[in-house]
Amino acid sequence: MVVLQRLQNYLKSQNIPYTEMPHSTAYTAREVADNLHVPATMFAKVVVVKTDGRFVMTVLPSSWLVDLKRLEEVLGSSRVRLATEDELATLFPDCETGTMPPFGNLYGLPVYLDELLAKNENIYFDAGTHKGAIKLRYQHFADRVHPQVAEFHREPTKLEY
Repeated sequence: MVVLQRLQNYLKSQNIPYTEMPHSTAYTAREVADNLHVPATMFAKVVVVKTDGRFVMTVLPSSWLVDLKRLEEVLGSSRVRLATEDELATLFPDCETGTMPPFGNLYGLPVYLDELLAKNENIYFDAGTHKGAIKLRYQHFADRVHPQVAEFHREPTKLEY
């Protein structure tokens, strides 16, 4: 299975046990969760935003959307916008578009994790490819990444599904 080499090397160097989870090609975190038969509330998606001239990695359950107004409050910023595809390609040159793992520390980005994910024993996430995911214990993730945990999710409307 193709797994992002940078992530694989990091997990091994930190002695973090993990499970590689190959799946059929999927382009959204929600599709990956469905393919793997993992609850969408446990599968993390990464959304990168730009605020005050810097990029920030947000991580939330695949079944929810980022509430940008709440995120502005959490970040103490007056303006937050989603990163563009070109910006993502520059920030994550070794990842397929939209498959960034939630390890902002590997890319020099601060990580903000929605509180809903912090309640799970395990965390599942994309592994830098449209055909692979990883499962590991949430505590191993939190101990290495040190995310800021906050509430910034919102439920999607029927049109946003």
